[in-house]
Amino acid sequence: MTTNTIVLIVVVALAALALAAVVAWAALSKRDQQRHDQAETIRGEARDESRHVTQREARAEETAAKARAAQAEADVKAAQAKGLQQQAAGHRHEATASRQELNEQFHRADTLDPATPAPNGRNAAQDKQQSTGGTR
Repeated sequence: MTTNTIVLIVVVALAALALAAVVAWAALSKRDQQRHDQAETIRGEARDESRHVTQREARAEETAAKARAAQAEADVKAAQAKGLQQQAAGHRHEATASRQELNEQFHRADTLDPATPAPNGRNAAQDKQQSTGGTR
């Protein structure tokens, strides 16, 4: 082999290596560009979804605020109901005491009235005279 042939083989080999390097670089560059494009597509979709998620979060916060307001109203109503129940119990106690006092007055009046019949068929005055020893 002559020197020229060896140099030509080396030059062709180097050219082939350079060509292979250029092809590899182009393939990697194309792959990187495709990945970049895919990443940008994903980012765009994520931005769109982010708007939807933000709207859902706002809706959730608004609903939670409404729930807190409703709970506060319910607490106020429960406190009012408890106060009314206590008032009703006080009125009931007063009414019971008044009813008992009224019944005692009726009983005392019946005891004093000679025309009121006693449970045994006689009038209260006769029962009173008999218990005190008086005759009629």
